[in-house]
Amino acid sequence: MRRISDSNLLNHYILKHNIENIFDLDLFNYMDLHFYEKGEYILKAQTNLEYYYILVDGKIKVTYIFENGKSMLLKFYKDFNSIGDLELLKNLPITCDIDAVQDSYLIAISSNLLRKLYLDNPKFLRHLIHSLSEKLYATVNDTSCNFVYPLINRLASYLVENLTERDYIVLDSSFSEIAQFLGTTYRHLNRTLKELEGKSIIRCDSKKVYILDENKLRELSKNLNMKSL
Repeated sequence: MRRISDSNLLNHYILKHNIENIFDLDLFNYMDLHFYEKGEYILKAQTNLEYYYILVDGKIKVTYIFENGKSMLLKFYKDFNSIGDLELLKNLPITCDIDAVQDSYLIAISSNLLRKLYLDNPKFLRHLIHSLSEKLYATVNDTSCNFVYPLINRLASYLVENLTERDYIVLDSSFSEIAQFLGTTYRHLNRTLKELEGKSIIRCDSKKVYILDENKLRELSKNLNMKSL
């Protein structure tokens, strides 16, 4: 991790993401900008929360570690999201490993400072409520879909959520990471991609997935909303 001593860049992210809607101006002097390289740990499970983080650029992943050493990928976060909501409120150890999937910038604020001065601030409390409710909804939805629907439906939904105006999707996560997110194995994911190719719905070219029949893809997606926030 590197502290970035660039007030202009910090102000750029504050304005870009409307951080003034979360914190009053007097707290801006206590904000730092931290940079994490791809692959670097941001938070480690079972350690204490030193900083409340707001992801303002990049991509991170959240992984739950079980007592037997196995892990489960819970979510990818991109661009704007907060980290440490529950730990801040409940003063608990960090529950998940969080590491950078891409080079990432995060606004850091001392968790002790927030607990002392800001847990009764209406703007910040509204932000925490919104953040926690969004994460709860997404986790319940994704977990339920992984149990109920076949992989072909979950994968179709994941692709639909990443559609753009172009006729192809660029996958910015590895196939192993996508497989974890969809609750399957790399091998099963690869077979299902080939199944969609065999139906002439998509065509894969390395990290690009060309959409050949968007209507059929949407039909298969079942409106599951399998998206990484």
